[in-house]
Amino acid sequence: MTELLYITGASSGIGQALALHYYRSGWRLALVARRTAEMHDWAKSQQLDPQRYAVYEADVRDVETITRAGQQCMAAQGLPAVVIANAGISVGIDSAINEDLEVMRRVYATNNIGLAATFQPFITPMLERGSGALVGIASVAGIRGLPGHAAYCSSKAAVISYCESLRGECRPFGVKVVTIAPGYIDTPLTRQNRYDMPFLMQPDDFAARAFKAIAAGASFRVIPWQMGWVARILRLLPNALFDRLLSGRPRKHRQAE
Repeated sequence: MTELLYITGASSGIGQALALHYYRSGWRLALVARRTAEMHDWAKSQQLDPQRYAVYEADVRDVETITRAGQQCMAAQGLPAVVIANAGISVGIDSAINEDLEVMRRVYATNNIGLAATFQPFITPMLERGSGALVGIASVAGIRGLPGHAAYCSSKAAVISYCESLRGECRPFGVKVVTIAPGYIDTPLTRQNRYDMPFLMQPDDFAARAFKAIAAGASFRVIPWQMGWVARILRLLPNALFDRLLSGRPRKHRQAE
């Protein structure tokens, strides 16, 4: 039987590109989405073999439904070789505005609690089996905080730290934890950005590189690599210089905008 990929957020963007790349590489798919009808329509449009994929309805913000989806997958398709917690949202906030605190709560519920809940059903079975990979999709934005991006940047910084902690817990048992930090990828999530996006990458190219990084068991990988160097430079900049560099930079759209 071919290997199984379990992935959240597969209905658009990089999640869709990753799912398709794995499928074309011979893998079976477990696709998790809130809108299952759209997921089935996409699978049909790509002429996926119904014997090689299944769709599970879940919202990663709802811990009960996302953990149930993992259990249903194992019962129906078996224990995946790779689990990718890809579902995420990116919304600008202004902490001086009260209603934006609720937006921040929703970002954390999706990007952080949702990621942990995606992994949870699979951790013990993978540790008992002694193999597998848990993949967290972070972001270069998690390396330094950007004005107007407090919710997203802090949530992705948390993804990086969480996956690092989990990696130390799983490594002695043969289970890999891989953190992928995309730079700017041409998806619906980025097309509304009001600022320059250096080294903008197409989703298919990103998926091909991420596939190789996951197969290699990389602990942390920035894609594209050029953004890795940008991130390193930004991390090393003194705060005063970093603040001046970003002064006046357009901010990400708030939900109300």
